[in-house]
Amino acid sequence: MAANKTVSQISPVMPTYARFPITLVKGKGSYVWDDQENKYLDFTSGIATCNLGHVPDPVKEKLEEQLQNLWHCSNLYHIPNQEELAALLTANSCGDQVFFCNSGAEANEAAIKLARRYANNVKGSGSNEVVTFQQSFHGRTLATLTATGQEKIQQGFSPLMPGFSYLPFNDNGALDQLQTIKPAAVLLELVQGEGGVIPANPDWVKKLAQICKDNEILLMVDEIQTGIGRTGTLFAYEQYGIEPDVISIAKGLGSGFPIGAIIAKEEAAKGFEPGSHGSTFGGNPFATAAGLATITHILESDVLKHVVDISAYLDQQLQILKEKYLVIKEIRGTGLLKGLVVETSALEIVQKAIANNLLILSAGPNVVRILPPLTATKEEVNEFANKLESAFQSIEKGA
Repeated sequence: MAANKTVSQISPVMPTYARFPITLVKGKGSYVWDDQENKYLDFTSGIATCNLGHVPDPVKEKLEEQLQNLWHCSNLYHIPNQEELAALLTANSCGDQVFFCNSGAEANEAAIKLARRYANNVKGSGSNEVVTFQQSFHGRTLATLTATGQEKIQQGFSPLMPGFSYLPFNDNGALDQLQTIKPAAVLLELVQGEGGVIPANPDWVKKLAQICKDNEILLMVDEIQTGIGRTGTLFAYEQYGIEPDVISIAKGLGSGFPIGAIIAKEEAAKGFEPGSHGSTFGGNPFATAAGLATITHILESDVLKHVVDISAYLDQQLQILKEKYLVIKEIRGTGLLKGLVVETSALEIVQKAIANNLLILSAGPNVVRILPPLTATKEEVNEFANKLESAFQSIEKGA
């Protein structure tokens, strides 16, 4: 200990998270256990990250194999797992090339950099503006929090990065402004997760895509939360009849291991060349082993069909609760990304659920966010519904 340094009772970890009073130490499938051996049904999936549940066997086996060989090497050398994962992602998307990084924020950062560099170095347009949408969430780096259309996320970080503007989400009339702004790119979520679980209107998305195409604006879709099967297709954009120029992914890609990526069409990918962007850890052998095992299992199993079936069953159970409890005003979302709009504090419901050994999330002050693993069973959905009902009963009684 340094001389004259006193022992503090304050945690040495910076207080950037408002943590719940639980210490999780173990997980398997749809369940986690705390350090007191209490078992919880986890319908957060690590915020849409553990899409195959906790410690899925196909990913565990691949990582155990990789542990015996090579953990890390720099991107100065070819990495077979990286090539194979990129090939899988491009074969199953509208994209042609992949850049790997470590997180969703880094993926969106890479997308923003790619858009600006494409505009400046390939098109020579001089336009570096990126348009995003109100209530969006794109990350916590300076560029991605500026891209985020929520003042609460940006508070205290001024001056924000220049070159961003925001339009109302799902507003047809507002899209006409794109022809005036003439941005380098548009970045959007097809379901605004953090912003309240708000799906994009399909007709609005098609109009946006057509405007981008007609005006040579890159269309970039943030699939950090919706991607990797959560909405019932590998990527949510598949359900909208569009082809983005750039797709950003992370979260579910590594089943809990940190990995992110952007998938770009060949023309957009021309914005990057050797030395223009990079990442020390991005796409290393261990991270891409996790990604490869995750994507392979999703594509070779019935996971996507199961998501369609189990999400319909989840909808039924949520509708039953809505009919019983007036505090529930609306059910929204897509696939296994659901939001309950409530007339009370969402945080209070989350806390009551924890007391019933159920983990769920909030998405703003009045929206409860529900993110089951893609592998959740009917029995687990029934258990979830029973535990959530107990939470609503407790609130109704004022307990």
